[in-house]
Amino acid sequence: MLKGIDPVVTADLLYVLMRMGHGDDILLCDINHPAVTIARETTHGQLLDLAGCDLPRAAEALLSLMPLDTFVEAPVMRMQVVGTPDRIVPIHQTMQTVVDRIEGRHVPTAALERFAFYAAAKRAFAVVRTSDPGPYGCFIFRKGVI
Repeated sequence: MLKGIDPVVTADLLYVLMRMGHGDDILLCDINHPAVTIARETTHGQLLDLAGCDLPRAAEALLSLMPLDTFVEAPVMRMQVVGTPDRIVPIHQTMQTVVDRIEGRHVPTAALERFAFYAAAKRAFAVVRTSDPGPYGCFIFRKGVI
């Protein structure tokens, strides 16, 4: 254990966060997401698992260490609900609340169509899969500067 680092943050996740630079993206997803397939195409190339952790708790841990990008309009992206793109499911609202609380401000979030989201996820630095059952618990966070 290290002082001041959330115990949810694994050594592998800490390594990835340290390697990421400003403007790099990280995907945080639920258990249903095709995470292994997507992760193979990312910079890191391997899936990071946070077994036993839900999305809000994982986001709290991640954002306790990683600043969000303030140079882009929406540093958080989420997957749209198929067939009803304007629909907000409970996890979307929960994550908005978590992100806003940790950042101490309202953080704009963009919604991407399912396949556009998959394409964006493949360009991410890494993929972190939680045990959250979802659905639509897929979020991309863009790293900022301190």
